[in-house]
Amino acid sequence: MLLPSLSAAKSKAQIIICLNNNKQLSLAWNMFATDNNDTLTGNLDGGNVSDLSNSNSTWCLGWLDYSGDAANTNKDLLMNAQLGKYAGSPGIYKCPADRSRSKGKTGLPRVRSVSMNGYLGERASPFTPGYRQFKRSGDISNPSGAWVFVEEREDSINDGWFIVDMGSYDPQKPDGHKIVSYPASYHVKACNFSFADGHGENRKWTDPRTSPPLESGVYLKLGQDSPNNKDVDWIQQRTSHRESGATRLW
Repeated sequence: MLLPSLSAAKSKAQIIICLNNNKQLSLAWNMFATDNNDTLTGNLDGGNVSDLSNSNSTWCLGWLDYSGDAANTNKDLLMNAQLGKYAGSPGIYKCPADRSRSKGKTGLPRVRSVSMNGYLGERASPFTPGYRQFKRSGDISNPSGAWVFVEEREDSINDGWFIVDMGSYDPQKPDGHKIVSYPASYHVKACNFSFADGHGENRKWTDPRTSPPLESGVYLKLGQDSPNNKDVDWIQQRTSHRESGATRLW
């Protein structure tokens, strides 16, 4: 009887720690904007996060994968980017339940579990054309309804940009839902988010397609069709809205 109780207590403790970490990151994100005339951090993707000269242009550096490359374990890539001095500690970038390693099942632990909402921050354009790319904190009309950081699965995470396909959001076409980046399910099929107002939420996934089986060391195929997935509904509603002519707002 004791072991299940200890396991449940450990799981609850990890959820609390992870939520607090995400809330601290959200606070750091807000502090950066306050110190920079309301401008949000950059949110670069792809090869841009491997270019050290971009340390003043994005919230974090480093491409995560299973190659064993040093970027997987280099905490300086976090602390030397835009949020580093506000975050204070590299530990808040990592969920305690994330056991991913730089070589899949072997190697050193990876340093980051979280990614940022791809529709927040300085970028050339949003992933889904026609949707709002928020570049200033004052542009966010409902901070309590806009998520900033999310835990991303170890077999989905790479750069710091979490992609949500908004193409089925407005007008609402749930049969057209897709999952591009996959949120984590480290907390018994649940995941932690932090929001622009600083609060955190633990979201339990209801559709098994949101949390497919993990094969450590093998990346998921991203951009999968997921029609009528209620989890996609929930994420979209808190991600962005149309730049103009919106019929669905936060």
